[in-house]
Amino acid sequence: MLNLFSALLLSAVLPVGESPAALPLPHFPDRFHAFVWRNWQLTPIERMAAATGASPDEIRAVGKSMGLSAPPSISAEQWRRSYVTVIRANWHLLPYDQLLKLLDWSAEELAFTLREDDFLMVKLGNLKPQCETLAYAPPDAATRARAKEIAAILTEAFPERVGQLQEPLFDFVEELSAPVAGEPTLPAAQTAEAPRYCYSYFALYGDPLLDDDLDPYPDGYLARLRASGVNGVWLQGVLPKLTPFPWEPALSAGYETRLKNLAALVARAKRHGIGVYLYLNEPRSMPVEWFDAHPELKGVTEGDYAALCTSHPEVQRYLREGAATIVRSVPDLAGIFTISASENLTSCWSHYQGKSCPRCSGRAPGDVIAEVNALIGEGVRLAGSSTRMIAWDWGWQDQWAEAAIAAMPVENAVMSVSEWSLPIERGGVKATVGEYSISAIGPGPRAERQWKAAKARGMPAFAKLQVGTTWELGSVPYLPAMMNVAEHMGRLRAANVDGVMLGWTLGGYPSPNLETASRVLQGESPAEALQATATRRFGATHVAGVLRAWREFSDGLKQYPYDGGVVYNGPHHVGPANPLWERPTGYRATMVGIPYDDVNGWRGPYSAEILAKQFSLVADGFDRGVSELKAERATADQDEFDDALRREESVGEAAAILFRSAANQTRFVLARDRLATLGPDDDAGPTLQELETLLRAEIELARRLYAVQSSDSRIGFEATNHYFFTPLDLAEKVLNCRDLLDRWLPAERHRLADLR
Repeated sequence: MLNLFSALLLSAVLPVGESPAALPLPHFPDRFHAFVWRNWQLTPIERMAAATGASPDEIRAVGKSMGLSAPPSISAEQWRRSYVTVIRANWHLLPYDQLLKLLDWSAEELAFTLREDDFLMVKLGNLKPQCETLAYAPPDAATRARAKEIAAILTEAFPERVGQLQEPLFDFVEELSAPVAGEPTLPAAQTAEAPRYCYSYFALYGDPLLDDDLDPYPDGYLARLRASGVNGVWLQGVLPKLTPFPWEPALSAGYETRLKNLAALVARAKRHGIGVYLYLNEPRSMPVEWFDAHPELKGVTEGDYAALCTSHPEVQRYLREGAATIVRSVPDLAGIFTISASENLTSCWSHYQGKSCPRCSGRAPGDVIAEVNALIGEGVRLAGSSTRMIAWDWGWQDQWAEAAIAAMPVENAVMSVSEWSLPIERGGVKATVGEYSISAIGPGPRAERQWKAAKARGMPAFAKLQVGTTWELGSVPYLPAMMNVAEHMGRLRAANVDGVMLGWTLGGYPSPNLETASRVLQGESPAEALQATATRRFGATHVAGVLRAWREFSDGLKQYPYDGGVVYNGPHHVGPANPLWERPTGYRATMVGIPYDDVNGWRGPYSAEILAKQFSLVADGFDRGVSELKAERATADQDEFDDALRREESVGEAAAILFRSAANQTRFVLARDRLATLGPDDDAGPTLQELETLLRAEIELARRLYAVQSSDSRIGFEATNHYFFTPLDLAEKVLNCRDLLDRWLPAERHRLADLR
C-alpha cells in the first residue's frame, strides 16, 4: 500500500480527471484472471508478478487454468514498443501505483507519457477509472469452475489453442528494416522530383535524435519507401531541443548531439534518394511560473502554460535564429513545415485568444500567424541553403487565411489539406469533410482557394492528404481503396501542386497506395499507375483480379459515414475487440482510443440506424474485394506472388471485419437499450432474437480477425496507438459474448416473463 505522502505525490503528478468506477468484467472469474489474460501476450511474467505480488508460478497457473498456451517470450524490443497497449489494457484493472510497478516506470515518466505521447491521456478519456489494489488470492471452487468453463470455450472456439502466434507481434518491424538488395524499381523521374513525404510506419515517441535505439528510419525501411515512390520522410522537432534556448540554456542540453544525429539521418536518407523534413510547432509555451523571471515575454495564458509572445522582438529573434541554426548545421535538410494555429499553444493567436495579449490584441490574427512563418522562413534563408519552408494552414480560420498568405514572403510554400471542406452526402445525410479521408476524393474548395491565393503571389502550393490509411480506419497498414487514391492524385496533378505530404503519423507503410500515388504524381495516368503497381507487386497474371478487388474496396469505402466524430470516436479501429455491455457504461468514447458503448459519441450527424447501415455497406464492398482476392489466390498455385496476394487479402479481410463489427455494435446498443424499455404488453421476442444474432455474429468476427492477426502482425497496429487490439483481446470478445448469451439473455427472458 502507498503511504499518504506517496499517494499525495502521485495525485499531484498523474492526471485523474473524473475518476469513475472501473468497469466490471463478468466474463472473467475475477479481476486477477482478467489481468493475467490481458497481459499474457504483452507483459513479461516477472513484471506481472512485480505489480501484484503474485509469484510467476501462480501467474502461469492462472493462465493455464483458463486454457492459455504457454506465455510467449516477450523480447525487450516488443516490451519497449508496447507501452501504450499495456497502459490501455490495464486502465480499468490497476490503480496508478500498480501500473507503475508493471511498467517499471517512475510517476514522472508515466505523467510525461500520458500528457505528451500524442495526447495519450485524451485517448484514454482524460480520466483514470477508480481501481482497487489488485492482489492474488488462491482460487476458490467457483473461480476454478469458471476458469474451467473459459478453457472449454477456448477449445471450442480456437481448437489450435490460444496464446502463441504464427507471426509474433511487431514482426513487421524486423521485416521492414531488413536490408534490401538492388536499387528501387520505380522509373526515375525525368526532372527534379516534386516532394512526396510521409511519416514512419513504426516510429516510437521519444527523443530519436538523442536516443540511438529509437531510429524511426532504418536503411531497409528507407529503401522500401523509395521503391514505393516516396522521396521524403518527416519527423518532429522541438526548437529548444535543437537550438540554444536563450533564456534557459539547460533546456537545450544535448542539442549539438541532436543536430549531429539529424545531419547523419539526412545524409543516410539522401543515399536512398529521400529527403528529410522537420515539423516545427513553435514557439512552445512555457509554465506560467517560468514567466516570473521573464514577464516581458509572456503572452496569453492557457491553463498552467503561457505563450512566448511572438510580437516581442526577443522571441522573434529566437525563431529566426533557431531556424537558421538548424539549417546551418544540416544544410541538406529537405524542408521545414509548420503548424502555426492549434496543436500546442504557440503564438498568442494560435488558439484564437490574441485579444487577451496587450501586444497582440491590436494585431490581426493573420498578420501574427504570417509573421511566425515568415520568421522561420527568414531563418531558413539566412542559412543559405535550399531547404524549403512550408507553412501548413492547419487550424487557420477561413476569414484570415488569405490575409496570412498575402503577408508571408513569397519564398514560403503554402500547404492545405486537399479534401478539407469537400461537401459529401452519405446515407442521405449531407456533411462536409474535414481531413483524414480516402473515401472522399479531393481537392475541396478550401484547398483550392488557398492554393489559388498562393500561386497568385508566385508561392509554391503543397497538398496534405492521407494516402495510406486514415482515421477512417487506423488499425490496418493501409486502406486498399486504390481507385480513390489514383483519382485523387490525378486531380492534384491537374491542380499543378508543387509537392505532397502523404500522411500524418499514420499511413507510412510502403504500400500499393504510396506507389500508385507516386506514379500518378510523376506523370502516369491513374489507369497506368494502377496497372503498373499491380503488376510489380502481384505479377502480370494476377493484375485483373487485383484491380477488381481494389475497385470493390474503393466503391465500398465511398459509403463511409464520414464525420469528425465518427472517424475519431467510432468503434471501427477496435472492431470486435471492443466488449459489449449488458447495460450502459456511462463512459464517453475517447479520441481513437476506447469507444465503449457511446453510440451518440460515435455517430456525428448520422442517426444510429444510418451509421450502422453505412458501415454495413462499406463492409459489403470490402467483402466483395476479399472474394476477388481469394479467387485470384486460388489460381496462384503457390507461385512467387502467392504470399503478396495473401497479405493483401489479410488487409482487406481485416478492414471488412472491423467495419462489419462497427455496424453490429451500433445495432447491439440500440437493441439493448430498446429491450430495457419494454413492458409487459410488448413483444420482446424480435429484440431478444436480434441481440442473440448480433452476439453470435460478433463471436464469428472475433474468431476470424483472431486468425488474420495471428498470421499478420501488421493488423491492429498504428504508430501512436501501438496495438489497438491483440489476438487475446479478440479471444476475450468470445468470452464476453458467450457470457452475455449464457447469463444475461436468459436472465432478461426471465425478467420479461415475470413482468407478465
